[in-house]
Amino acid sequence: MNIDGINTGYVLDHIKAGKGFELYHLLGLDKADCTVAIIQRASSGKYGMKDIIKIDADIPIDYDLIGYISPNITVNVVKDRELVKKFKPAPPTILTDVLECRNPRCITSVERGIPQKFRLVDKDARSYRCVYCDTLYRENKE
Repeated sequence: MNIDGINTGYVLDHIKAGKGFELYHLLGLDKADCTVAIIQRASSGKYGMKDIIKIDADIPIDYDLIGYISPNITVNVVKDRELVKKFKPAPPTILTDVLECRNPRCITSVERGIPQKFRLVDKDARSYRCVYCDTLYRENKE
């Protein structure tokens, strides 16, 4: 399979296998007016299998979402076909409107329009707690 390189944009590498489409939708890439390639279940010497997303445009990217999805994701920033920056985003300390509180008594379950906010409580376990009711959310395990 041949996927061309990109001129200016991003390569999101080392996405946990099977999480590529979730990240694609969370980042709103389905609504982006640019070329986006998703490679699923590619071989990885380091992780076994991985997904890769290539974005051929310099568009705003939410690094908090990327850091939340997987701690192993590497963001490669490309300008004029040259790699200009490479880094791993950290898990965000606050997530807004990404997770939904599972507590049926939480204010966010009862009242409409209240943002779903979670704070990071354990970076290593990648667990979050609702800022309103303190319910633990820990689904994102590697």
